[in-house]
Amino acid sequence: MTKEELKTFLDSKVEQYNHPTFLDTDPIQIPHRFTRKEDVEISAFLTATIAWGNRKSIINNSKKMMQLLDESPFDFVMNHSEDDLARFDEFVHRTFNGEDLKFFIKSLQNIYKNHNGLEAVFKSGIDNNSLQPAISNFKKIFFSIPHPTRTTKHVSDPLKGSAAKRINMFLRWMVRDNATGVDFGIWKTIPTAYLSCPLDVHSGNVARKLKLLTRKQNDAKALAELDKNLRKLDAIDPVKYDFALFGLGVFEKF
Repeated sequence: MTKEELKTFLDSKVEQYNHPTFLDTDPIQIPHRFTRKEDVEISAFLTATIAWGNRKSIINNSKKMMQLLDESPFDFVMNHSEDDLARFDEFVHRTFNGEDLKFFIKSLQNIYKNHNGLEAVFKSGIDNNSLQPAISNFKKIFFSIPHPTRTTKHVSDPLKGSAAKRINMFLRWMVRDNATGVDFGIWKTIPTAYLSCPLDVHSGNVARKLKLLTRKQNDAKALAELDKNLRKLDAIDPVKYDFALFGLGVFEKF
């Protein structure tokens, strides 16, 4: 395929999958239950945090989290008491458990009370037109209050080699515009050009077949390579191709 043919093919797949029907099977449906900016951010961040494994299980456990937050994530985060956190004791999604979730609630409260919220924290860490240093900076702030050691593994750090798939997915949700009703576009201070593709086994395999990626591991170096190639196809909105790569991998077994 020539570059032009590849772009035409991928653009058609973006159009196919960047569509409201995508919500039926995707965890992004959870934050779509809310309208208040902070509720969308918090529900999206918590949902993205547990977005690995079986998608049905991710969606069901994300719904459970929202129920435990009284279907009002921001109010709960800001106004909970220590006693309120006991309800999370039995929560578990794979290796993410109640202890982790309790800390996430406390850390989110710190971020909204003392750091002007999630958008401000990510924006402050942008470097060299990239959000990857911002994710690393976010992790430092997120764990700047006393925390269980075990919980640090649930926030990735691109500067330590991670592709940070789940946080990059969360950032796509927040930053890309909602013209098609899928992503939210509620963070106006961060350009879509700075986003990176949520790289996982599906998007990685498809990217390799399309010669957008040569590196074998799905790590930070692979992400940088994929970013570079996707930006050649669309410098303004490179991460729209996540829909194409993911759709081809998951739904079409490309």
